[in-house]
Amino acid sequence: MQLASYFDRIGFEGVARPDFETLQALHRAHLNAVPFENLDVQLHRPVVIGVESVFDKIVGRRRGGWCYEMNGLMGWALQEIGFDVVRLAGGVMRERVGDGQIGNHLCLLVSLDQPFLVDVGFGGSLAEPLPLRPGERFDPPFRVSLSDAGEGYWRYTELAHGAPFTFDFRTSAADETLLAAKCRFLQTDPSSPFVQNLVAQRRAGSRHLTLRGRVLTTTRPDGEDRIILASPDELVSTLHNSFGLDAPEAATLWPVICARHDAVFSAKNQR
Repeated sequence: MQLASYFDRIGFEGVARPDFETLQALHRAHLNAVPFENLDVQLHRPVVIGVESVFDKIVGRRRGGWCYEMNGLMGWALQEIGFDVVRLAGGVMRERVGDGQIGNHLCLLVSLDQPFLVDVGFGGSLAEPLPLRPGERFDPPFRVSLSDAGEGYWRYTELAHGAPFTFDFRTSAADETLLAAKCRFLQTDPSSPFVQNLVAQRRAGSRHLTLRGRVLTTTRPDGEDRIILASPDELVSTLHNSFGLDAPEAATLWPVICARHDAVFSAKNQR
């Protein structure tokens, strides 16, 4: 594994130093180049979170990944440069579901003159490192914030045009056994949203693109647009054109995607 290959993958052309300017530039470059995606889960391919495997997938095969992969690779690169990095166990929507959520998200704490939350694996809402202190910032099209969630937890919140989406974390180093167990659960358990739905996300300047099943949503500061994909060919072309993923095998998922879409929207219509 070579930093130069990672830099080429994300389009980073600066001089890498353990300073804020480098951290900010790497964070932005990674988000712009590498999509969040769960194709392997949908295709029943095991997701291995060791950094060598992640490097091969994201850098060598020019794929995307989810939090364990994206922030795992980012954390490795930052440590290679000389940053002080701590891997943290987050809990997505812990505020609603409880402490059992802890470990279903990996994020990073990077310490410079002050600590920063670094996260390129939450779908692209956080545009650049966020100082670890209570406050709010506009990262178009999202308003992002950190707040004290009590009991030693911080809460990260993203908000655009719907309900807020959150994860909680403490600043102590993650239990790696817990992260591995949650990663296995999220890619195998029928209740996992990543098992139930194909997901791809990426930031595109001040826009954010989300593909969930057949629904492609473009979020802008002033609103959202939605398109319903009509065919397996359109699915493959959307993955390529909107997310930079060359995945013709995704066409085999179309019957399952359509069945899930029909079940979800039929249940909503019955309410």
